[in-house]
Amino acid sequence: MSKRPVIDRNLVLDAAISVVMDQGISALSIGEVAKAAGISKGGVQSCFGTKDGLVEAMVNRWKADYEASVMARLAPDAGVLELLTAQIHIIAIPDEELSKRAAAILTAMFSQDSLRAQANDWYRSLLLGGAFESERGKRVRLAFLAATGAFFLRSFGIMEISEAEWKTFSEDIARLLPADASAP
Repeated sequence: MSKRPVIDRNLVLDAAISVVMDQGISALSIGEVAKAAGISKGGVQSCFGTKDGLVEAMVNRWKADYEASVMARLAPDAGVLELLTAQIHIIAIPDEELSKRAAAILTAMFSQDSLRAQANDWYRSLLLGGAFESERGKRVRLAFLAATGAFFLRSFGIMEISEAEWKTFSEDIARLLPADASAP
């Protein structure tokens, strides 16, 4: 009796992201991901079940990686304003590959109502509340919205932004931050 091969879920998720990056969200299918990963369709299905399960796994892995990057920049007692500031600094890092991967994953995420609702809930919980009644809170939120908007413009190819332009945008956004929030 032969041993069933072990499929590396992360390699399959990488293949799925590559499919979306190279061919667009409409090309994302169990078959295309299987071809890109060099495994059978049954192998992809055994890992993720359905295309929706695959997309959810892509989003969940990206969220976990993103949250780990943010948390690495924070003190244990950090509040919501420090959380937003850490995210601004991560977004401001000019990394073309990161932007393309994020755009692919966000495109996949927005193709599912349940994942779009989760994103809505996350942003609402992050951007609304008492922390934003102060002048400091308003400035941090505005900087976060500016950084996110610039990131989306660049990542989705809506606007071509050179490295020099991105650096200028990042500097402008950093000036929006209160002096005590500029570098986590």
